[in-house]
Amino acid sequence: MADTSARRRRHLLIAGIVALVIYDLYIFNDYVIRPESMQTAAWIRFGLMTPLAILALYCVRLRLPPAIREATMAATLVLGMLCSSLIFYLSKSPYSFLDTFSFGLILVVGNILFSLRFSFALVSSLLCGVIMAAFVVPYDHTDSAVKINTLVLFVSSAVFTLLANFRLEASERQSYLLLLREQLRANAALHDNRALTKISITDPLTGVANRRHFDTMLELRWDEALAENTLLGMLVIDIDHFKSYNDHYGHLKGDACLRQVAQEMQNHIRNEVDLVVRYGGEEFVVLLPNASASSTMRAAQRIRQGIEALAIPRAGPGVITVSVGAAALRPHKSMESATLLSIADAALFQAKRAGRNRSVLAPLQDGPLPA
Repeated sequence: MADTSARRRRHLLIAGIVALVIYDLYIFNDYVIRPESMQTAAWIRFGLMTPLAILALYCVRLRLPPAIREATMAATLVLGMLCSSLIFYLSKSPYSFLDTFSFGLILVVGNILFSLRFSFALVSSLLCGVIMAAFVVPYDHTDSAVKINTLVLFVSSAVFTLLANFRLEASERQSYLLLLREQLRANAALHDNRALTKISITDPLTGVANRRHFDTMLELRWDEALAENTLLGMLVIDIDHFKSYNDHYGHLKGDACLRQVAQEMQNHIRNEVDLVVRYGGEEFVVLLPNASASSTMRAAQRIRQGIEALAIPRAGPGVITVSVGAAALRPHKSMESATLLSIADAALFQAKRAGRNRSVLAPLQDGPLPA
């Protein structure tokens, strides 16, 4: 009910307005059948029923809870039966008995047009039947045969419209459940696809991006930098003496070390922009879009110092450290994206040759490479 509340409210408002207009148009019927009671009928229709019906529709528009909304419309229906029966009873016209044949229309309005929820439709139909019988049975200006026919016709209308109401509600609920099932399946499929996508681009050990994702993002960031004429930075990071650490402590400790190092790298980057990648083994890459040479070097130093501060004991004296090769260049259409990786990798080689646990920045490439 919560999911369909807005649509249900709109339906009741439109159906209620249509029903009220038709109810008031019956004033022409009063003019033809009971001209002597025309003033009374007009007062009941326009002075009593219409204002109360408008108030009920206004309440429905206020987004009442579903149960109160249905009860409000059911009460309006019962009030309509009471007013119609009162107009009938107060008339002395010999043609007033014709009104009894239209009482069943009130059931059609409530059970079919409004499509009240079945429990409300059942109660309102019973109350309408009691009200109608209370006015028709003691009415002195109609034969008993007409009264019996009226009661039989009303009961038949009630049974048929309630059966139709029950089927409509059951069909509506089934349709909603089928739609909900399809939505749940679609959401589950979307969730599974997102999970599979994340798995396909994530390194399972460290939780950072894998090489496959790096290849895709490098091309994307390269094209962006080329189009916007901005610099693109990159760090190539290698854990110093990691093979010795792995041999000494074992692979489980080695895996834990890789996870700590990867997490520390993520602590020193722009989360929404930069990308940390496990490139292979103990080697990592950080892609830095729109980064100058100086900001690339600062990022390299932050990461290097942060990993050293972790104070992870290594196989020999000291702690785990990293060597970092940093590079920044302005992409040119004559270059390939792999050029940046090659330059940063060369800077990493220099950092290792210089004694490790240091960052080396390659000379800025701000144009096409020399032939």
